[in-house]
Amino acid sequence: MTTSNTADDNKALVLAGITGVFIDRDPTVLDRLFSDDYKQHNPQIPNGTAAIKSLLRDLPRDFEYRPGLVVADGNYVMVHGRYIGWGPKPIVGVDIFRVTGGKIAEHWDVLQEEIPAERSVNGNHMFTGPQG
Repeated sequence: MTTSNTADDNKALVLAGITGVFIDRDPTVLDRLFSDDYKQHNPQIPNGTAAIKSLLRDLPRDFEYRPGLVVADGNYVMVHGRYIGWGPKPIVGVDIFRVTGGKIAEHWDVLQEEIPAERSVNGNHMFTGPQG
């Protein structure tokens, strides 16, 4: 299924959504940018935007989110990001969103504890800054 939005439009929408939620902590972003029937695939979060609003209220004050590489293919957008304060150690993840009708309609994620480069067998960092 495709929409009239371009991949670049979808990237901008998802970045505005994830930034609004996790950086600005603005619950109104969910009403404006997410679909009414938002579907969630993270097994710890229910469907719908009410669950995200509740999650926002419970985030620790020192929580940080940093988006990195963003890739779009049609209606799908993937964001490689870093979560600090979500758990006891930083988490690096890929969030995958489906956009339909100009709204964020669906979400999947793959998350893992960040291992510092000096403890990695290859010496590489797991996360780099935006688009690089």
